[in-house]
Amino acid sequence: MGRSRRTLPEELLLLALDPTTGTTAQPQSLDLGLAGAQLVELALAGRIAPDGDRIAVVAPRPTGDPTLDCALELLRRRGAPVRAVNWIGGPRLGLRQTYLSHLERCGMVHAVEGQMCGVLPTTRYQATDTAISREIKSRLDSAIRTGVPPDPRTAALAALAHAVGLGKHLYPGNEGRSSRSRLRDLIRHDPMGGLVAHAVMDVQNGAAAQPRRSPAPAGRQAPGPGARPAPEPARGVPAQPRHGSMARAVAH
Repeated sequence: MGRSRRTLPEELLLLALDPTTGTTAQPQSLDLGLAGAQLVELALAGRIAPDGDRIAVVAPRPTGDPTLDCALELLRRRGAPVRAVNWIGGPRLGLRQTYLSHLERCGMVHAVEGQMCGVLPTTRYQATDTAISREIKSRLDSAIRTGVPPDPRTAALAALAHAVGLGKHLYPGNEGRSSRSRLRDLIRHDPMGGLVAHAVMDVQNGAAAQPRRSPAPAGRQAPGPGARPAPEPARGVPAQPRHGSMARAVAH
């Protein structure tokens, strides 16, 4: 993968970055969205593919993007397809900061040091060229306004933006209600983007349910009403709660 164009995680982060405050909208769900955006980018690069509600590695060769290649290698090490909801719900410590630092190195944002309550050091990020963010948003605006099915990259970006709750940030107030609704509808135009977006929302809703059980084989009785079902073997990356405090507030 060349670096001539921005990746979906980068574009999602630029969409979430408030040009006035230098903070990111929906910071908690954005972390999930960035992990999901990596999956979509790897799928667009032909490295992974959906397998039901799971993600399978189909071409483990590197993309040339270090952050994406790290995610690809972790997926490859699983050895078997991983449930999208478990992958996205797993710990992703520092992912947002990794992408913010990358955008800073690329000259698309610059860090502004400050203090919270005069004590806690903070870092906010200001876009150096707001035209980039406007160009990204204009693709969503065009898809919403025209109703023409967007390209897979734009459709996936729309799905992720909706999944992490950026609709109210991008199209605020009552006047943006119809745009938010159409943004949500764009989720159907890209299968991989839709799978990942639904997984992001499932993690947020705590609805990371186990896959449906297969019917009991012939000759084997299903458990009775009071019987406890046998536990299924764990697969994928177990979702873990996010907790802990940060000594340094970064683009919250």
